[in-house]
Amino acid sequence: MNSTALSSNPLYSTGSFEPIERVANRLVGAAFSPHRHDTYTVALTMAGVQAFNYRGAMRHSLPGQVLILHPDETHDGHCCDEAGFVYRAAYVPPTHVQAVLGGAELPFVVNGVSTNPALIAAAFNMIIDCEGVEDPGAYEDALYDLAQTINQEAGKVATVRIANRTAVMQAREFLETAVVSGARLEQLEQVTGCDRWQLSRDFRALLGTSPYRYLQHRRIDLAKQLLREGATLADAAHGAGFADQSHFGRTFRKAVGLTPKEWLRSDLFRTIIL
Repeated sequence: MNSTALSSNPLYSTGSFEPIERVANRLVGAAFSPHRHDTYTVALTMAGVQAFNYRGAMRHSLPGQVLILHPDETHDGHCCDEAGFVYRAAYVPPTHVQAVLGGAELPFVVNGVSTNPALIAAAFNMIIDCEGVEDPGAYEDALYDLAQTINQEAGKVATVRIANRTAVMQAREFLETAVVSGARLEQLEQVTGCDRWQLSRDFRALLGTSPYRYLQHRRIDLAKQLLREGATLADAAHGAGFADQSHFGRTFRKAVGLTPKEWLRSDLFRTIIL
């Protein structure tokens, strides 16, 4: 029996939040005895079948599905066959979720397993995309999406309110001046005088994307300009405010659908913006 940890350094700094734990693990022939966490367990089954007892019933998670286990709920975990299973997980404190939901009751995903594409995408972003990214804004953005999608999966109805357009436009203007230096929700809150999480909701409602992703797109625009002017990939990454070339490459591909090298070889490189 063995349980092989695939990640050696699961802790990740979240800036104004305390660090969270991320793990990657392969379980073969072994089993977790009943236990509980004081965090949300957000886990993606990467291979095999993950079986566990939860709230009086046996549950199964298949590859591509997501587990959302509520804080302080007892569960175990075991293999269904000799092949075992592989999973990746993040343990998100309820205080982080509360920061986004603003005092609302913690959402509860009754079955513990979901096939909701929006929730799976939010979990993937939290567990995998944010891993190793030094920008705390990436975690804030992932946290917002995760909290909101868990809330929706739990059947909670969001309060309908009129978005604060003035605050959103102020935030957008500030982001335009902070493309290279970057900006946190805390800074946007200070600039606009609007609660950072409410501002994040309003920004999405009026501009169709989050403040963090808006900033990343402006960085990609700047990097493209630098590349057209003859900059190397490394210089374009640095000049556009990315922490390193690897982060630049991942963000570029998510925004454009091509790696920077593929984009340079394509006709898009020669596109003239009027």
